[in-house]
Amino acid sequence: MPAKLPTVSIVIPAYNEESTIRGCVMAAIMQTSEAHEIIVVDNKSTDATAEVFKAIQAEHPSSNLIYAQQNESQGITPTRNFGFDLATGEVIGRIDADSVIEPNWVEQVQRAFQDETVAAATGPVLYYDMPLRRFGLKTDDRVRRLIIKLTRDFHFLFGSNMAIRKSAWEEIRAETCPDEEDKMHEDVDLSVHLAQHGLKVIYVSSMVSGMSARRLEDSPRDYAYYVRRFERTYKKHGLTSPRLRAPMVVFFAIYPFLKPVRAIRQRRKERTS
Repeated sequence: MPAKLPTVSIVIPAYNEESTIRGCVMAAIMQTSEAHEIIVVDNKSTDATAEVFKAIQAEHPSSNLIYAQQNESQGITPTRNFGFDLATGEVIGRIDADSVIEPNWVEQVQRAFQDETVAAATGPVLYYDMPLRRFGLKTDDRVRRLIIKLTRDFHFLFGSNMAIRKSAWEEIRAETCPDEEDKMHEDVDLSVHLAQHGLKVIYVSSMVSGMSARRLEDSPRDYAYYVRRFERTYKKHGLTSPRLRAPMVVFFAIYPFLKPVRAIRQRRKERTS
């Protein structure tokens, strides 16, 4: 007899996301398998993020939509942690406030976590504000599979599209780095602590989340700073294995090919402005 499907909470950290939060939350509501709860954690937003979310709550009273505020400190890590601690599902899904998960995302997460040995899972992304989106999804999937092959047994979580078993979170919670200076990859930090505890992380190609391609607009300097977060995260944990540099090598290698993609995105923005 197959294991029962676990309950899935969805945690969405948000800071000044009035333009994206509706699409994100509506996608989380309109699932083939209902989420146990959808938690938006507002981190000191100064725009209408709260008002937009509360309007959705009023429109969908039967959905378990929870608004929470994390005002103690600014940053993705304390905001994520606040939401994870608040979640009551057996599995905690984590996406960004500009994410638009596919309609079967919760269902795919539930299927993945039917295997009780799985502690965490991650999947590919579809850039919804770019042309040739499905081709882009296939490319993203191939890149992530390549990274898994190069890093061998070490699997990285991707913060915009991940899920972690509540019990696994509770096991590593006290050890995760606060990253008060915002120099690391918070999702890689999670991956490291899961690995240190021998907790299994898997990659699920069918667990797809849409996200904005706005990262592609970064300057070369900003992009390099973003990629080198891997290096700073490893240094914090005393990790020196050469194979863990694989994501950095891959991301730097694809940067020249992003130029035409950025040009297309810019033309699309100009046409719609």
